[in-house]
Amino acid sequence: MEYIESINPYNGKPLEKYRMFSDSDIKRVLEKAELAFESWKTESVEHRAGLLKKLAKTLMKNKKSYAQLMSKEMGKPINQGIAEVEKCAWACDFYAKNAVGFLSDDLIETEADESFISYDPLGCVLAVMPWNFPFWQVIRFAAPTLTAGNTVILKHASNVPGCALALQELFLMAGYPEGSFQFILADHQQLESIIENSIVQGVTLTGSEKAGRAIAAQAGKNLKKCVMELGGNNACIVWEDADLDKYLDTMVMARMQNTGQSCIAAKRFIVVEAIYDEFLMKFSKRIQTLKSGDPLDKHTDIGVMAREDLAKTLEQQVNDSLEKGAQVKIGNKRNGAYYEPTVLTAVVLGMPAFDEELFGPVAAVIKAKDRKEAVVMAANSKFGLGSMLFTQDIKSARKIIGDIPDGAFFINEMVKSDPRLPFGGTKASGFGRELSMEGILEFVNKKTVYIKK
Repeated sequence: MEYIESINPYNGKPLEKYRMFSDSDIKRVLEKAELAFESWKTESVEHRAGLLKKLAKTLMKNKKSYAQLMSKEMGKPINQGIAEVEKCAWACDFYAKNAVGFLSDDLIETEADESFISYDPLGCVLAVMPWNFPFWQVIRFAAPTLTAGNTVILKHASNVPGCALALQELFLMAGYPEGSFQFILADHQQLESIIENSIVQGVTLTGSEKAGRAIAAQAGKNLKKCVMELGGNNACIVWEDADLDKYLDTMVMARMQNTGQSCIAAKRFIVVEAIYDEFLMKFSKRIQTLKSGDPLDKHTDIGVMAREDLAKTLEQQVNDSLEKGAQVKIGNKRNGAYYEPTVLTAVVLGMPAFDEELFGPVAAVIKAKDRKEAVVMAANSKFGLGSMLFTQDIKSARKIIGDIPDGAFFINEMVKSDPRLPFGGTKASGFGRELSMEGILEFVNKKTVYIKK
């Protein structure tokens, strides 16, 4: 029997052992999901939305223990973990209030006596989820997808099995029926067989570009609907009139939240020459005030990366950039899974710090000669998750929104997910949308109904 063991990345101590699911275990999970769907799909949207209210209350009741679990399993600073759980409750409340309207029949006027679009659930949806926001990534998908009448099987990241188990227990505590939300501990080969299984009608993945390409190919081969939320190399554009005193903390948070381990983090700070020196000085100075330490300490701003191998990968990307001419302004020390907050300068196209996603607390500050060059640099990426622009010239900012083909464009704010707004990317950042009305309609059958009397 194979087991996986969760390890505390801060102190390296083992936390818990979990048994991997056998093929027969997974067969039972699939059958249970199929059986649950037969009754779950017949429940009214009002009933399913009512359970979301209970889910939100259960999340808030247990937010401290869930945050502690995240801190122990993947190193998230505990205050940020509490905020993550609170955001999950917010998403549940949002769909509890809006799901009935989102899923109501859409009347279309035609020559028929009656014609409309009905939104019917598909069945069982497989979710392959990452470790960096182990509760939020799951809830933002599961809350709308379950409310639409589907059932869910969660394959969580292998380093957060405790979070996966806690999430399954969360849905049961909130009153969701057995089999409606289940987690599995499975390897890649088992995952392929799950996607091939006729019980599974859709697949969603939040993760790396590499993982997305593999899972999307498997889903496509089996003609299964899929949503891919992949990596990002978000640009933070700073024009010469940016109000640094007002927005500097926002820019720092945009890079360093969750110890820099966020797909929507600002990774390339593209600053026009006129304000570059001032920005670099103030930005670096503010980052140096961040407190590193034990993720369970409420005063900690920067914890550790989720695993030591991830920190080593980041270190290699930085070293490769330095060999190509980048320079270290501050930081760049690693100790196990801890990576010191780092600012790189002299970063240009062709370096990992410009071209690749640096998934950790490393900011590349890039000089642009003017506004136009800054926008061109920002758009020069294979990724397309989101961009942000800091300026007081809103009129000019509006004019360049279409020049950057990302899934989101934020002005004077960090890119962030919000239950009220659709979230997703373009290019190598994936396809499909989560959250808002678009998210709840991703895994439904948009059925045309035409009636003549």
